[in-house]
Amino acid sequence: MKIKILLIIVFLTYGSNYSQKAVQVKTKIDSLFNAQLQDKLVHNAFLSVYSEKLEIDWNYSNGAFKNGEKVTKNNPFHSTSVAKTFTAVLIMQLQEDGKLDIDDPIAEYLAGDIIKELHVYNGIDYSKQILIKHLLQHTSGLPDYFMDTPETGSPFMKQLFTHPDRFWQPKELIDFSKSQLQAHFVPGTDYNYCDTEYVLLGLLIEELTGKPYHEVISEKIFNPLKMEHSHMPLRSKPANTTTGKLSEFYFDDTDISLFKSLSADWAGGGLATTSKELLTFYRALYNAEIISKKSFKSMQSWTDESYGLEYGYGLRKFQLKKLYQHLPSLTLIGHSGTSGSFMYYCPELDVYLTGTFNQTAYQKKHVDFMVSVLSQLKNLSKVKSKVNGKR
Repeated sequence: MKIKILLIIVFLTYGSNYSQKAVQVKTKIDSLFNAQLQDKLVHNAFLSVYSEKLEIDWNYSNGAFKNGEKVTKNNPFHSTSVAKTFTAVLIMQLQEDGKLDIDDPIAEYLAGDIIKELHVYNGIDYSKQILIKHLLQHTSGLPDYFMDTPETGSPFMKQLFTHPDRFWQPKELIDFSKSQLQAHFVPGTDYNYCDTEYVLLGLLIEELTGKPYHEVISEKIFNPLKMEHSHMPLRSKPANTTTGKLSEFYFDDTDISLFKSLSADWAGGGLATTSKELLTFYRALYNAEIISKKSFKSMQSWTDESYGLEYGYGLRKFQLKKLYQHLPSLTLIGHSGTSGSFMYYCPELDVYLTGTFNQTAYQKKHVDFMVSVLSQLKNLSKVKSKVNGKR
């Protein structure tokens, strides 16, 4: 009896210690998050931190619109390139349905006018050698309409600002790439991050389903997962009519959230969502609720992106020890966007991080923020391990 009582006391003591530590860590993460809002370029920010293992589910929203109205968790934000994971999942679903194989050439599915002279490198046309998996992994060698410098005329990014009211159709983006830009390498021989590839994947999805991309993503992902605030601005509306207005997204000092030219960021980044709904999607992906474990494993076929970074099929992997020497060997798997958006899972800590800073200046800074959060959660994980060890 005395031993049993002693064990109960030990258990309660360690449990109390963990609860206190969790409060301390949350307070520090509160401060880390709010500190970002002190940056004059950050007008609003959103964050979700979730871990079943650590028993935490923390959600943050802060900042305001230009008119002074406060943002809330129900104000969606531009996901930018985080949407690539969604497109990759739709492709894997089509493979599971037997409608394609990612090892197939895209020429088997897309119209001849799209394929014609799509990829010409050193005078040789490699268009029919591009495989679906090359598009998923950025290994096709195609030029990037967003970032590459055209032979004549203005860079595409400049056109987004000089013609903010222009609505871009997907095929126009392919035409721009074919007429103004040069391929980088033979398909399957190297890596080059490229939005053109995800426009082609979007067209492929439309070809095989016979429906617009925005309808497919709603039917296959948003509706099954009850992502009621998620939609594609300029193309669809959220299922929940009480959804707040789209939060403002800044390029330095300029609010670009309502630019019609953002229609160019389509199957590679045209999604609007919330941090909670990104979390819902990513947990469902990890738990094999929307594709099989086999398909998800296939998405993690990694190729080198840069030092400490690898890229799969619509997924990116950070090996943080290579980038931040003071950290233990932690991994982040997910995706980021130019808006400072992020959707990652750390398997070593069983921690999900989703959110955005709605600021292009945070395209890289958001990684530093996530590292700071993980450093705090690593300390919490140590305490949790001690508690579990005493049970």
